[in-house]
Amino acid sequence: MLEKSISQAVEKGEMLPLMEEFYTIQGEGSHTGKAAYFIRVGGCDVGCHWCDVKESWDPEKHPPTAVDAIVANAAKYSKTIVVTGGEPLTWDMGGPLTTGLKSEGMQVHIETSGAYPLSGSWDWICLSPKKMKMPLPEVYEAAHELKVIIFNKHDFAFAKAEAEKVSSNCKLYLQPEWSVREKMIPLITEFVMDNPEWHVSLQTHKYLNIP
Repeated sequence: MLEKSISQAVEKGEMLPLMEEFYTIQGEGSHTGKAAYFIRVGGCDVGCHWCDVKESWDPEKHPPTAVDAIVANAAKYSKTIVVTGGEPLTWDMGGPLTTGLKSEGMQVHIETSGAYPLSGSWDWICLSPKKMKMPLPEVYEAAHELKVIIFNKHDFAFAKAEAEKVSSNCKLYLQPEWSVREKMIPLITEFVMDNPEWHVSLQTHKYLNIP
């Protein structure tokens, strides 16, 4: 009976499979360098082979945690909150989580592949599309930032195609996949100089040796 009630609470967004939560510096994209509290939710079936948080994929490995507790912890640290995963849109973000965070006056960001319906109230949506499971149209339309991971030279054509699907106000970023960064950074640099509507994003938190 207890397991059923927990399952129902997760379905309603009252509990989430919480992998980790931490206060750090945003290392990527438009808000690089800003102090932020990260909420990493477990569960993802997109399956990027180069994912650096594969331990987040299985939601069963991460304890269902009351959203009220997550919000209370976040409020202790920062007014900028980043919800990430895993794939956070696997779960209902439109209920207690974003409602609770916003009620505390927080700026609420999400990092998503866009593969699931958009739920929740967001001040910033970072869309990072993946070829294995493409974003839904509604997420392209809502995205404030498009961040394409560059693993090989073919990803540049993918990035251009994805940029045609977002709004004209959406910021465009190319980010080298960490394991091939030395090979890809020169190609990204050349691409951005030839296509100045794009910007370079680096995983600066890894250079800083912070979470």
